[in-house]
Amino acid sequence: MRAGDFLCKDAETPLCEHYTAAGAICRFSTNSEPLLEAARESFLQIAGFPGSVDFSVRFWVDHRDSAQPPWPKPYVRGLDHLVFAGFDSGSSMLADLRTCRVIGRFSEGIANDRNYWKTVIFPILLTVVGASVGITELHCACVAKDQKGLLLAGPSGSGKSTLALTLSQAGFGFLADDRTYCSLANERVLAWSLPTRLKLRRGAAAWFRELRDQPPTAVQKGELVHWLDPEQGLGLERVRCCQPAAVIFLEQTESSKFHLNPMSSAEASNRLEGDLMAELPAAAAKQSEIIAKLVEIPCWLLRYGGEPLTIAGKIADHFERSRLTSRRAATDRDETQPAGMAQI
Repeated sequence: MRAGDFLCKDAETPLCEHYTAAGAICRFSTNSEPLLEAARESFLQIAGFPGSVDFSVRFWVDHRDSAQPPWPKPYVRGLDHLVFAGFDSGSSMLADLRTCRVIGRFSEGIANDRNYWKTVIFPILLTVVGASVGITELHCACVAKDQKGLLLAGPSGSGKSTLALTLSQAGFGFLADDRTYCSLANERVLAWSLPTRLKLRRGAAAWFRELRDQPPTAVQKGELVHWLDPEQGLGLERVRCCQPAAVIFLEQTESSKFHLNPMSSAEASNRLEGDLMAELPAAAAKQSEIIAKLVEIPCWLLRYGGEPLTIAGKIADHFERSRLTSRRAATDRDETQPAGMAQI
C-alpha cells in the first residue's frame, strides 16, 4: 500500500478460492492464509473455477495492525442496498446487495482468530448477503437422520437448542440449534449450517450431566449461558446439509404434555415469514419462494412440557413413522406409474 492510501486502493488479495456457502457459490479472495483456513472450515470448497458465482468477497488484512482480543460487540448498519459491519477499530466490511460484492479490511489479530470468523464474522456475512443470493435464514434448529432433516421452529426460549441436543444424543445428526440457512436446488429445499457453537441456558444443566460441573461461560442479554462445541465438547455428529422432511413449531407449556397437531401451509408460511428481517424487494421475493416450497412438507404444531428426553423420544418416533409413511407412498406411486414414464 502506498503511503497516504487511506482507502487501501492498491491493496492486493492474491489468494483466491471458491466455496459453496449455504448453497450459494462464493468467490473469496484475500492476502491471508488464516482467512482461507477459516473459510475452508466454514464452507464447502470447490475445486477449480465454477464458471459463475453468486457473490464475491474480497478481504484484505493489514499485517501492521496487531490488535488483540477481546473483540468489541459487532456493529451492523444498513442504508438501502449498502450494509456496513464493524468488528474493531481496524476491521470492517461493506456489502453492496445490488452487485452482491463484499469488501473489507481487517487487523492481523482478527484475521488469525479462526474461531471468531467461524462463529461471528462468517455468520454475519451470510445474514447480510444471504437473501440477495437466494439463501433464507430461519430462526430454527435442525437435526437430521439419513440426510432427512427435521426443523424445530420457535421463538427464543421455546426449547429449540435443548431438543436439538437431546435428539442428537439419541441418534440424529446435529445441523444447527438456532439458525438454519435454506436454499433451493433443483426445486428442492436444502438446509445448511455453519460450524457455530451451541448455546444452552443455565437451567439446561438440570437435564444434561455434561453441564452440571461446568459453570456458564458467558452472559447474553443479561442471562448466563453455556457456549459449547457440538463436536469437540459434546461428541455430536455434525451434519452440514440435509433435505428437510418436516417442520415442527414449538410452543412450550408449564404442564407436562405432548400435543402434536398438523399445521396448514399458510399458517406455517406466515410464522416463518414473520420472523424474517426486512430485505430489498428482489431478495424478499427469493425468500418467499423458498418458504413456499419448504412448507409443502408436513408442518406441525407441538405444545409440550416436561423432560426433554421424553419429548425428544416422542418427536423421534413421530419422525420415523412419517418417514416410513412417505417411503410407502413413494413406492406405491412407482408401482402404479405407467411403464416408460420417467422416474423422478
